[in-house]
Amino acid sequence: MLFARERYVEEMVNAPKGSSSLLRRNAHRLEKGLIMRPRRGVFGLAYIEELVQCYENALAESSPEARVSQDELKWVCDVLTTYFDVTTSDPVIDTMRERFNQLPAIEDSESSDEPYIPYHRDLDEDPVSYEQLFRLARKRRSVRWFLDQPVPRVLIDQAITLAAQSPSACNRQPFRFLVFDQPELVREVSELPGGTAGYNHNFPSIIVVLGRLRNYFHERDRHLIYIDGSLAAMSFVYAAETLGLSTCCINWPDYPDREKKAREVLKLDPDERPVMFIAVGYPDPEGAVPYSSKKPLPELRRYNFE
Repeated sequence: MLFARERYVEEMVNAPKGSSSLLRRNAHRLEKGLIMRPRRGVFGLAYIEELVQCYENALAESSPEARVSQDELKWVCDVLTTYFDVTTSDPVIDTMRERFNQLPAIEDSESSDEPYIPYHRDLDEDPVSYEQLFRLARKRRSVRWFLDQPVPRVLIDQAITLAAQSPSACNRQPFRFLVFDQPELVREVSELPGGTAGYNHNFPSIIVVLGRLRNYFHERDRHLIYIDGSLAAMSFVYAAETLGLSTCCINWPDYPDREKKAREVLKLDPDERPVMFIAVGYPDPEGAVPYSSKKPLPELRRYNFE
């Protein structure tokens, strides 16, 4: 955890690169303050200076490869602009407002012209019905037999893009998807979790959902990589199903020897942990899947200790 905290300060606070969980967390905290009813005239005093400082650091990064994404910068800028527009006078806020107003504008990008600030959803929009979603959930099964056919990376990227919409604690998104589609690497990686003997030889590709503890400043949050990583994994699995792909979620055992082996094979930093493995490919029509009867509703829910 010490390595994670060092990386947190280095990458998330002092010199954000590519994305910053601290930047996202504090901007999200402001968003939650902006949507409160009634909204306070003064809020965010505990972290507004930290957010403005982190935003300054992100703007100061000169290397294009290390810059925080334009979408993320636009979001933080728009949220800060709204915050300073609606808050009343306060010594801390007034100082930060002046400091923020002196910062350069972010570069033009292909981002939407619409502000990235809290909004009212269109509640009349109904992308899918419950019945459609239920059919998708019933169709999705853990598939272990795949066609000998490569999976287009564009489909993997589409599924990951959808997975990024999953809920995440303070929008920190502490996960990454390590994708392996070279046959020799797929074989090596698929043997890491165990429990795949007899069918892992036909995996066209395999994904490691990876949690990164550097997204948190305190060890109290170390479990969040597994919660947020699992939420994203489920979204990925459903997205893959809509793209004609099938998946098999493979549990990751918490054994020290396997953790050590995974660090070596996956070239992980000390704060990175596998959350789960997911085999991905086009399903073999001749391959059967387990029926996997599910628990009945009364065994799954209870109202008010009744």
